[in-house]
Amino acid sequence: MSVLRSMDKLPDLNRATVLLVSTEDALLQQLAESMLKDDCASELRVHLANSLPLPSNVNRPRIDLIVFVINLHSKYSLQKVEEFLQHVDSSFFLGKVCFLVTGAGQESHCSVHQNTVIKLAHTYRSPLLLCDLQARAWCMDIHAGRAPVHIRY
Repeated sequence: MSVLRSMDKLPDLNRATVLLVSTEDALLQQLAESMLKDDCASELRVHLANSLPLPSNVNRPRIDLIVFVINLHSKYSLQKVEEFLQHVDSSFFLGKVCFLVTGAGQESHCSVHQNTVIKLAHTYRSPLLLCDLQARAWCMDIHAGRAPVHIRY
């Protein structure tokens, strides 16, 4: 097990690799599928992880962006992301990490207050996306730019 470093490998031409990290496998799979649906000039690779650190014996591509997915309905989700952050090199926090927070549309049912994740994103100086990904159609609308997403820096 090793710390993820942003400069371990050289970038690939016209290829980006995104690592989605969350304790919720179904949500990660749904998000990855919607990201890969659209055609673009560059190749997008999406890798899923339900924990960090990643095994060090695996030959993996350079990771260009890490997206930590936090569910506001689960304190466990926030706790695990806070643990995972310890396994990410500080160089990733220079524009290569963001937080995607789900469940923001149902504040009355939240176990984690939005201010908690806002402070977390501010501490790591990383963008924060607040949204509600409960419906598959809504998830695709976000990716296509048709649904509202609140972005905080």
